[in-house]
Amino acid sequence: MKLNQAVSKRLTQMLDEKGMTQYQLHIKSGVPKSTIGNVINCSYDSVKLRVIHEMCQGLGTGLDVFFDSPLFDENNLEP
Repeated sequence: MKLNQAVSKRLTQMLDEKGMTQYQLHIKSGVPKSTIGNVINCSYDSVKLRVIHEMCQGLGTGLDVFFDSPLFDENNLEP
């Protein structure tokens, strides 16, 4: 799996866990709706850490929780 796919899946998981929509995340985080949609749809080859951090703030969580997932295990990611 590519890193952008792992970020997409993790963001989708966290939105589901929090019962939030992309629009609600946009309101709480200040990240543009289009950017959130592009991250989820893997439209970007890479996602800036700053954007992930802002989305985590909107989710009420930290980067440590976001990246604490088997999705980011080196064995699961393509080089």
